[in-house]
Parts: sequence; C-alpha cells; structure tokens
Amino acid sequence: MEKNFFREPNTYVGHVELVVQDLDRSIKFYKEVIGLDLLEQTSSKAVLTADGKRALLSIEQPENAMPKQGRTTGLYHYAILVPSRLDLAKILKHFVELNVQLGASDHLVSEALYLNDPDGNGIEIYTDRKATSWTWEDNQVVMAVDPLDAEGILAELQGETWEGLPAETVMGHIHLHVAELQKTREFYSDGLGFDVVCQFGTQALFISTGHYHHHIGLNTWNGVGAPAPAENSVGLISFSLVFPSDEVRQEKVVQLQRLGYDVEEDNGVLITEDPSHNRIKLTV
Repeated sequence: MEKNFFREPNTYVGHVELVVQDLDRSIKFYKEVIGLDLLEQTSSKAVLTADGKRALLSIEQPENAMPKQGRTTGLYHYAILVPSRLDLAKILKHFVELNVQLGASDHLVSEALYLNDPDGNGIEIYTDRKATSWTWEDNQVVMAVDPLDAEGILAELQGETWEGLPAETVMGHIHLHVAELQKTREFYSDGLGFDVVCQFGTQALFISTGHYHHHIGLNTWNGVGAPAPAENSVGLISFSLVFPSDEVRQEKVVQLQRLGYDVEEDNGVLITEDPSHNRIKLTV
C-alpha cells in the first residue's frame, strides 16, 4: 500500500460515523466478520480501530433508530484499504468460510470485495495495485468494473490465515449518494480543493488529491433530487477529512464560505455539509 496518498500534502478521508439499529449486533459483526477492534464503547456508541490507536469507524445507536431508507442521499459505501493482495486474500478466505454474501470487482487500479453490515450499510474492502501501473488519459484515471480474479488472489495465501485487519489498514475512500453533480462538484473541487480524476457520464464523479484514483466517489444513482434521509435512520452520520495543516484547512474554510457554504464549530470541531446534506468534519 502506498502510504503517500494518506499523508500530507494530501487531503483524505480519516474516519466514518454510522447509525446502526442494534449496537451489540453491529459490534459483533465488525469484530468477528470485518476484524476491527474496539477502541472505546458507551451504551449507545462504539469506536473501532485496526491498529489499536486510531479510530477508523464509529457506530451509534440513537433512540428510535430507523431502518435504512431507500432512494436518499448519504452512504453508498465506505472503503477499507488493506496493505497488500495477501491481506485481501486472507479476508476473502475468511468471508468464504463464514459464508458471507459478497460482491467483487477488478477496477484496474484496485481489487475490491463488497458486502453490507447487518443494517445494510455498504462496505468495500480493497487493495490497490501499484500506482505506477494505473493508466491516466488527459488527467483522468482509467477505471473499470471487471470480474475479480478470486482464484489468483487466493493463490497468494500459501497456507497463511486471517487474523483480523492489519494495523496499517486505513479508510481508503468514501462513496456517497448525492442529489446532483454540478453544485456537488463546485463544493468539493472549488471549495475543498479536490481534483476530478474520473467521470462516469452524467451520473458519477471520482475525486482525489495527490493523483490518487479517488478519495471520494459521488453518484446520483438514487435519483437526481434524492432527499436526505431522516437523522435517526441507518446510514451516514458524518465522515472526516484530514487536511495536511491548519493553514490549509483554514484556506478551504474561507473558500467554502465564499461559495456560500456554512462551516460551524461544535466542541472545537469544524463541521460543514455538502449540497446533499452529507456532514463532513474538517480535521487536521
């Protein structure tokens, strides 16, 4: 895994917060199936980690939590990036042994597995191919949705077994349902400084910093004009963006405000919302 996409001078996704309906059920799933560890827990919230230090995912059970709502904006999936193809092989074998329902794709830039948590929150677990092997045409990275070579991946194992997620695991990207793409593009590109690195017609944008294949995916597959989900419904609470410095963060705050977007402070945390009401914590 090439760490430089997840350190300064880049801006990247650090942490994702989700609503679930049954905290105990979700903790069991995230520990036993995904292989995360508990970092902290209260009666309504759990913070999960891969390295025992850094929060990757938080899950929260609000009062009257509602099931996931269809045809809304919010989470399509969040994506956990494991360091190597061998790590992906270990987790694939583990999923097969547990009989987990899976999707899978070769995206040329990466190899990916897809599944849902018990509430239907979408999860991708993937490993990147070497960045030197990615194809760029006119500043656009070439990606595809090809069948995954599962046999080739499992051949990496040579008797090694799964022991949870490696400590070097990071939040690779987040993919969001949005209500439209024009204002969304303005918000993320002109406001937050992301580059559009891939566009699927009029339906999806992939954006990044530092020439990564994408730190954020944005699509209108739930319908143009899709409404935001109810606050207590299963799905995304917020995700955090990690800026390289306070200076860069402040610069982006000013740009967002110039474009007419609000940035609020809540307990020392700067929070904004994209045009589809996806909440973003601006961290350093």
